[in-house]
Amino acid sequence: MPTIRRFRLALAAPLAALALSACGINSIPTAEENVKARWADVQNEYQRRADLVPNLVATVKGYAQQEKSVLTAVTEARAKATAINVSADDLDDPAKLQRLGQAQGELSQALGRLLAVSENYPELKSNANFLALQSQLEGTENRITIARRDYNQAVQAYNTRIRTFPDAIGAKIFYGAKAKTPFEATAPNAEKAPTVNFGQD
Repeated sequence: MPTIRRFRLALAAPLAALALSACGINSIPTAEENVKARWADVQNEYQRRADLVPNLVATVKGYAQQEKSVLTAVTEARAKATAINVSADDLDDPAKLQRLGQAQGELSQALGRLLAVSENYPELKSNANFLALQSQLEGTENRITIARRDYNQAVQAYNTRIRTFPDAIGAKIFYGAKAKTPFEATAPNAEKAPTVNFGQD
């Protein structure tokens, strides 16, 4: 009899492990960490853009001091965008993500207005520093778009995993998992990166 019990216990342990693994014990945290990593990429690209803005404003100011209202708008939009901090723990709060998206959209629009002003200053458009900033800003806007797309894909995978059987069981029982919020454009035309060509073909 003891041999049969030991045999049953030996069989039960792998079956229990298999059942638990089928309930998302490992896959839920893995998917959540992927969402957090993709969000960190978005934040990194936003910070990169924010870091470029003061140099861009200073360069334009040297050639277009009469455009103070546009320069001020860019500076204020940057300050507002960098003041909103959404951590990985806030990714299930749609209101925080919406506020961040709106502030980032306003910065994009302000930068668009600043870049449009540069059309009136041929000397500015040929300035080496300005051309370097153009290239960096254009690349950053593209990386922001890619980072947001990758984040949204990670959110979709995570949300699907925690809502479908059998992972939904482990998500609810072991983790109390909540759906993450995807990034959504909030400003008009915010889904498009600003055109950064400075009048060049």
